[in-house]
Amino acid sequence: MNWSKHGRGPRGYHHGNLREALLSAALDLIAQKGPWGFTFADAARSAGVSPAAPYRHFRDRDELLANVARRGFEQFEAALKQAWDEGRPSAAAAFERVGKAYLAFARGEPALYSAMFEAGVPLDRDPDLKMAGERAFGVLRVAAESLIATLPLRARPPALMMSLHIWALSHGIASLFGRGDAARRALPMSPEELLEAGVLVYLRGLGLPDPPPARPS
Repeated sequence: MNWSKHGRGPRGYHHGNLREALLSAALDLIAQKGPWGFTFADAARSAGVSPAAPYRHFRDRDELLANVARRGFEQFEAALKQAWDEGRPSAAAAFERVGKAYLAFARGEPALYSAMFEAGVPLDRDPDLKMAGERAFGVLRVAAESLIATLPLRARPPALMMSLHIWALSHGIASLFGRGDAARRALPMSPEELLEAGVLVYLRGLGLPDPPPARPS
């Protein structure tokens, strides 16, 4: 199920679907005010229920935010996996698609992205959220391992190190320049161009060959 600003139904509590109404309300409030800009009672009010009603499904506001973030990571993982496509037609081409998918998600789902990375929910309180984040990061690690495999054995960097470096670069660009909300900074080039250039410089430093030029469509 695509649970996003495009996939949610009308906001409010209908026919016992209180949990979904609260999650939808929380995501709307994140879009309006950020993950720190509303209370548990605000989420209840936005969903059209009493302040006590959310406690039927969530321990507190942190647990509500954790569930929003977990669903975000699940959609994020699916988007990255689709872009990776098992490394076809080449690891380099698929790796570039993953980077573009990262930026596309941040731009298309800024509220989810904010819940995932800015809500500050302690991961040790929600193992499901932690696992969802690790699975999404795992797609990037698989992509990095595939690229590393093209290097001579003695020249291969640690896959985890490379994954973390690329993730930090992608996340920084997405957070600063690739979001679809007011937090986006102006840039004299597209976020995709900036990420492509940064990754190319990084991969050259590791000794990876430049990818072949794209074929004209």
